[in-house]
Amino acid sequence: MNKPLADLIRPSSLDEMVGQTHLLGKDSIFRKVIETKKVPNMIFYGPAGTGKTTMANIIAHNSNLSLFKLNGTNASTDDIKRVISETNSVLNSNGVLLYLDEIQYLNKKQQQSLLEFVESGDITLIASTTENPYFYIYPALLSRCTVFEFKAISKDEIKKGLRRGLEKLSLEMDEDALDLLALASNGDMRKSLNNLEFLANSLDMSVNKISIEQVNQLIDKANISYDRSEDKHFDNLSALMKSLRGSDVDASLFYLAKLLEAGDLIAACRRLLCSASEDVGMAYPNIIPLVKAAVDTALQLGMPEARLPLANAAILIATAPKSNSGVLAIDAAISDIHKGKGINVPRELQNTHYDGEDNKNKGQHYKYPHDYSHHWVKQQYLPDDIKDAKYYNYQDNKYEQALKEYWDKVKK
Repeated sequence: MNKPLADLIRPSSLDEMVGQTHLLGKDSIFRKVIETKKVPNMIFYGPAGTGKTTMANIIAHNSNLSLFKLNGTNASTDDIKRVISETNSVLNSNGVLLYLDEIQYLNKKQQQSLLEFVESGDITLIASTTENPYFYIYPALLSRCTVFEFKAISKDEIKKGLRRGLEKLSLEMDEDALDLLALASNGDMRKSLNNLEFLANSLDMSVNKISIEQVNQLIDKANISYDRSEDKHFDNLSALMKSLRGSDVDASLFYLAKLLEAGDLIAACRRLLCSASEDVGMAYPNIIPLVKAAVDTALQLGMPEARLPLANAAILIATAPKSNSGVLAIDAAISDIHKGKGINVPRELQNTHYDGEDNKNKGQHYKYPHDYSHHWVKQQYLPDDIKDAKYYNYQDNKYEQALKEYWDKVKK
């Protein structure tokens, strides 16, 4: 059985690694610790194809520990017990290094079974995960490990790996085709090498050069999608929201397009609706029904036509004046509620009911605002203990300043 290209050219030293320059710089703490061969318990966290397994293999090879590998997707409790039993073997007198890939798939009990031996030092654990370890790994085990984040590999670093692959395959590729293939990998080195190998297998025996046309045929749309269950998905949702808030219309359209091309119409709609209220809010309150109408139209149309009203909504939100006065106001009110304030509603606002004979303050004494000039009259609405609280503050946009000017005149 032929080995995949990614395995054939897998780096065998830290210097051969691509990407993760924040970990592998000459003066980085991570590199210095690894080079001492005193391997600590570590968790590697990041997207697929960023070198987590390769890094673990290099560390294991350079250490004097006996290496055992398990994968959380199929490891059983018996597999874990078998590794633990090896800690007492004469053959493993220098210690055991367990590399546990996809640790998030182990249940709590399986993770707990490792805890005693990790804590005692009988097992040195290197685990990898594509999910946030603070959500998926048992806290007691997590506290005994140092977490290192692996980031998506840059296009230039991907190209380094692709050149090694081309050399191994004795093939050539124009620079523009190499750029396109690297860009289409979305920071995943393994994906880029798999694509390269696929292209190589498609060539006639007499051809030793891959063209940009062939690359274009291979990467058509499919390679830009991503798994909605992974952190990368939430990164793109966050980027859309922050681009809308930051009034960057081009970035807003880009992240919207990315979500739509990945097939996540619902999440894109939710982010647009949220941003209209949270980020534009009182600066242009009429935007809320406009965005709602665009979302309703998009959901009725479905893709690909849904992109049309949603693009308009994104442009409208990104270019609109901004105010977060609404979210600040409601969060401040919620904070007082959590502190136990304002329990008793003022007598004037209570629901009309019969006053008993023992009530010394008979009558509700509520003043009906519509009976007064400008439909306003001064009276206490907040409970006694927070009667002077101020939650809403007008911000410096045209709409809110006009409101402020009106109410300043009325209330004075």
